[in-house]
Amino acid sequence: MEDLRIEKGALEELQDAEKLRLPKLKDICEGAADRKENYFLKSGSSSYSAVAGKIVRAMTHVINQGMAMYWGTSRWSAMEIMEAYSVARQFNMIPPVCEQAEYHLFQREKVEVQLPELYHKIGVGAMTWSPLACGIISGKYGNGVPESSRASLKCYQWLKERIVSEEGRKQQNKLKDLSPIAERLGCTLPQLAVAWCLRNEGVLPKMTSHVVNEIDNILRNKPYSKKDYRS
Repeated sequence: MEDLRIEKGALEELQDAEKLRLPKLKDICEGAADRKENYFLKSGSSSYSAVAGKIVRAMTHVINQGMAMYWGTSRWSAMEIMEAYSVARQFNMIPPVCEQAEYHLFQREKVEVQLPELYHKIGVGAMTWSPLACGIISGKYGNGVPESSRASLKCYQWLKERIVSEEGRKQQNKLKDLSPIAERLGCTLPQLAVAWCLRNEGVLPKMTSHVVNEIDNILRNKPYSKKDYRS
């Protein structure tokens, strides 16, 4: 049995609630299990509230039939997750257990502010992805886009545009400012970025609170919750 996570935005059939069919989900789950993969199903955007009940009911059926052990979401907003949780509790169904969210040095708001509030309210956990921001934090784009890089491929034009944009150049400058910290700690910039995501001194013993503060002072993008503002 595999875990099943529900992602936001990709599957157009979820825009039409009538197209959400349990037989299709059965095929999806069994196919993912055969390949030993996780399957990511995404909810629609503006019409999500109209299908929340069907999604939760379908996932409850999938788990009760033994096709998955649990389900989670990916790239859902806090409001959407709360809505799914409320539907599950109201009708005695199974709510999502975790949210998969993008998290790295330049993407912090959701994981550091929104998800902790959800965890304390309903117990939903977090599984983060892209600690190197699709390679932006790898260090290879400091002087532009190399020919052999991912961003040079036609299918990654969006990544190239992000890197060469004004904001992308600012990010590369910040990465250059972080490089001396990585050198001082005896690691590479990507290793520093991953350790920062984990914030665990057991992973990189020298990732102390002082080092974290140094990084925050360079990034200047630390998000604050309402509780922080009140205090």
